[in-house]
Amino acid sequence: MAHMAGSDHESELIAQSLSGDPEAYAALVNQHQNMIRAMTFRMTGSLDDAEELAQDAFLRAYQQLGSFGGNSKFSTWLCKIAINLSLDWRRRESRRDEIHSQWAADGITENHPGHGFPDELSQRVQSALDRLPAKQRAAIVLTVYENQSHAEAAKTLGCTEATISWRVFAARRKLKHFLKDLPHENT
Repeated sequence: MAHMAGSDHESELIAQSLSGDPEAYAALVNQHQNMIRAMTFRMTGSLDDAEELAQDAFLRAYQQLGSFGGNSKFSTWLCKIAINLSLDWRRRESRRDEIHSQWAADGITENHPGHGFPDELSQRVQSALDRLPAKQRAAIVLTVYENQSHAEAAKTLGCTEATISWRVFAARRKLKHFLKDLPHENT
């Protein structure tokens, strides 16, 4: 129960931020920036766009901090803001095919030690993610990369658990097809 609302230290930082302490909000940003950047990168496939969206997400969160009720984790609330901004970005952007596969996110595949440098496997995985419809991509990013349960992902995306399950199922089927020639155990 207490762990749902986040740590006492985090609650304190939120309260200090609300009373106008910029250092407290900077500390919150610091705690969550890697997670939000990784998420926006997986949604966009572009480091520049991901950075911009992450900054937008923290700015939006700051502006809406008063509406954070504390009934979910702060990180879940932030994820929701970042995912919604990413989905809006996707709708605005025209198709961007190859530009974004120059750099793959650190550890885009859990068992692959890419550490920031592009390699063929992580580029292929990011390319496959980029080919998914935005809402399916969001479901995969949240459930696979952010380890959210289907219930948490449903809350983040504002839909039902059944919808998340269907999107994850459809996305996995497409990813399997896109990556069928990869030499992998059971992708």
